Amino acid sequence: MPKVTFKSPLAEVSADVPAGTTLLDAAEQCGAQVGHSCGGVCGCSTCHIWVRKGLDSLSEQTDAEADRLDMGFDVRPYSRLSCQTELAQEDIVVEITEESLTAFMDENPVIRRGLEAQGKWPLKK
Repeated sequence: MPKVTFKSPLAEVSADVPAGTTLLDAAEQCGAQVGHSCGGVCGCSTCHIWVRKGLDSLSEQTDAEADRLDMGFDVRPYSRLSCQTELAQEDIVVEITEESLTAFMDENPVIRRGLEAQGKWPLKK
């Protein structure tokens, strides 16, 4: 089983998940703070992540994903939508983008308020 590691300014979490699992489902399984306003149906770009290791082993990007990703912020050559990206057998390291982390906080106000009370949100630039 491939290991997926999600990194953000707030936390680093990992999980071993079966090949064929989407990065969004892997994030849900290990508690990574990846936003997904559309519910994971390629209807937004809030699950935008950067693949730091293992990009070539992931499922191919579809035209629909590429079109939706064009609407994202700070898109890079190693950007993917986690709801559309499936794992193969290789370990993956993912960085959660600020866009996705902000969407997650908007979707989870209780978590956001807790981090605000601790002075951890919003992120300091």
